[in-house]
Amino acid sequence: MERVNWIWNHPVYQEHLRRTVEAEKNRMFCRHTPEHFLDTARLCYIFCLEAGISVDKELIYAAALLHDVGRYRQYEEGIPHEKASLAIAVSLLPECGFTEEETARIADAIDGHRKPADAADFRSLFYRADKASRSCYLCEAEPLCDWSPEKKNLSIEY
Repeated sequence: MERVNWIWNHPVYQEHLRRTVEAEKNRMFCRHTPEHFLDTARLCYIFCLEAGISVDKELIYAAALLHDVGRYRQYEEGIPHEKASLAIAVSLLPECGFTEEETARIADAIDGHRKPADAADFRSLFYRADKASRSCYLCEAEPLCDWSPEKKNLSIEY
């Protein structure tokens, strides 16, 4: 997980993370924090194992650390956060030792993390993990959330 730690410790990543955490400190709904990133990674890893899909753990964790890190740009500039996060990822991943092919695979997962798909591939499982990482059944703001009832996690399943 050396390269994942290179991402985590990279000053550019830390600045984007700081800005996202700051932008969401008063958000009543699910926040985009390192805890969410790591929950997404762990669930995606489990889902890939269960589906028999071979995805290197470093790719999963890299995608998870980066998939929402540009969220503050959505608030400040109106840029969809998956696009903002994707731009950050593609500039940072090569600096952290990821190959062009690995960067493309991670970028695909980041770009698709808001688009459901029925395929059993990394992108689809990453989407599922991102949504499953939310504990709606514990959230006081759940009744006000605009997620559809089908999308909300209203019971313990994972």
